[in-house]
Amino acid sequence: MKYNKETFLVIGLSKSGISASKLLISHGAKVFLYDQSDSPRVAVAVNELSAIGAVRIKQEELEETMQKSCAIVISPGVPIDHPVALRANELKKRVLGELELGYLFLKAPVVAVTGTNGKTTTVSMIEFVLKNAGVRASALGNVGIPLSSAAEKFPSNGIAVVEVSSFQLETVHSFTPHIGVLLNLTEDHLNRHYNMKIYAHLKQKLFQNMRESEFAVLNDSCSLSHEIVKKCKAQPVWFSTEREVNGAYVQGKDIFYMGSRLFSVEELALKQKHNVENALATIAVCKLLGVETEVLRRSLAKFRGAKHRLEVVCTKKGINYVNDSKATNPDATLSAVKCMKKPTVLLLGGQEKGYSYRALFKNLKTSPVRYCVFYGENRESLMREAVQENFLTYSVVENLRQAVYVGQMVAKEGETVLLSPASASFDEFDGYEQRGNAFVRYVTEGKEKGNAHNKDARKNEAKE
Repeated sequence: MKYNKETFLVIGLSKSGISASKLLISHGAKVFLYDQSDSPRVAVAVNELSAIGAVRIKQEELEETMQKSCAIVISPGVPIDHPVALRANELKKRVLGELELGYLFLKAPVVAVTGTNGKTTTVSMIEFVLKNAGVRASALGNVGIPLSSAAEKFPSNGIAVVEVSSFQLETVHSFTPHIGVLLNLTEDHLNRHYNMKIYAHLKQKLFQNMRESEFAVLNDSCSLSHEIVKKCKAQPVWFSTEREVNGAYVQGKDIFYMGSRLFSVEELALKQKHNVENALATIAVCKLLGVETEVLRRSLAKFRGAKHRLEVVCTKKGINYVNDSKATNPDATLSAVKCMKKPTVLLLGGQEKGYSYRALFKNLKTSPVRYCVFYGENRESLMREAVQENFLTYSVVENLRQAVYVGQMVAKEGETVLLSPASASFDEFDGYEQRGNAFVRYVTEGKEKGNAHNKDARKNEAKE
């Protein structure tokens, strides 16, 4: 694709849209911007990009701009069935995402990680191990740093470790990792993808361009992994906590790779089952890249986790606060709950994603969680489904700040207040990172500055 003097329309001014715009402008392209939002964040982005030559357009200018554009670049937050994307297809204009655009400029090999849960932790873990092995590696993509912001200057002898979401996979065409990783597949994002069949199809797209010289690292217990093997040309390497496989696995109390013992599970810093699976995926990737066992052992003994994933914030007045803002679906939240050792007050809520929470509440009744605080856009849905499962110790409040305040009031000395929302963050925040940072700020700043007895807080005093 040519860029100099070509015209592009960028839809959505999130981190990805901003990054894609800057990359295109740096190559002499004419860039038009469109975002329906008039938020302060978007205004700042428009001012920044306008200063280097971009032009923001209004809704009534979309048709004319699409007609003269050679391609439409959409941010991950913009679905492929958005009216603009559909119209672009009708006009036979190329529609690509920021990930695909960044990949076109990247000269280094890619390790790409997808799955419903554990992506950020695994990408961070792989990056940590590779850096300890002396490799020039960077965690990019959905982990927080857009690929297009780093691709052009990324060293060709480095390794780009890229977290890839189903949103990004909607618009990949040529993206081809050297090693592709599928961690798992459970219900998520059904408000956007409609059903599990479409969601699974998108996850498979990570592997669609891979060749015999490349590797697919797959979870043996995930049924989609076995479907991918039938269609993918890449060499499969498996990981499993349940049985011996051709790859990384647990046998007894030890971790093995291709039949050889590496070290004990007890040597891992993160020993929970889901994190052992993340470690096995990491081991498979790093072994394929030639990392020595001792480097793996030392690195995984030190790795304490990714930011916003079971991140211990502080202990205040004897109450422990844990930030698990990255948990945006019930399975991720349940994994976090299983890690709790003490009675827990759980903060749940955010933007609706189109799935049921009943299984979550059913499991919470036999977990350390003794109380929930529901907040955000889906607080009423959470309350209804909790009642349906007879989980009756909860409060309902409007926003996260109020949820933190109620959590502080309800929790007792020695207990934990856990933010693990099981929901998207976009009702109140720009992403899970902003939500997690807000939680940390609310916890550390003291009491809520608003009305402690907000009329929207309806405490249910019924006992289980």
